[in-house]
Amino acid sequence: MSGTYLLHPAGDSQFHWDLKSGNAQTILSSQMYKAKAGAESGIASCRDNSGDEARYTRMTSEKNQPYFVLKSGNGEIIGTSQMYSSEAARDKGIDSCKENGPKAVTKDGAGK
Repeated sequence: MSGTYLLHPAGDSQFHWDLKSGNAQTILSSQMYKAKAGAESGIASCRDNSGDEARYTRMTSEKNQPYFVLKSGNGEIIGTSQMYSSEAARDKGIDSCKENGPKAVTKDGAGK
């Protein structure tokens, strides 16, 4: 089963998306967008950039938990991962993002 982008409202006037793997685990989460069109552009950017290893930055939180961010060619953050229990688990998350991101379909929970 392939991954999906879940586009949904966040509060009264913002939008957000999550990239989910085939087993429904969240791989990557976006920032908040003021307009649905902005969130849709973020999904398009994720599709375009997620297959490129050079777009990933591996990081560690203040609590020493590994995670990653996906950036566009201009250095803007497209999405941030969950916190992982190990660097190996984080790297598997990146592999999942590379596999699912370019071809995932969008499920629109945001309405029109």
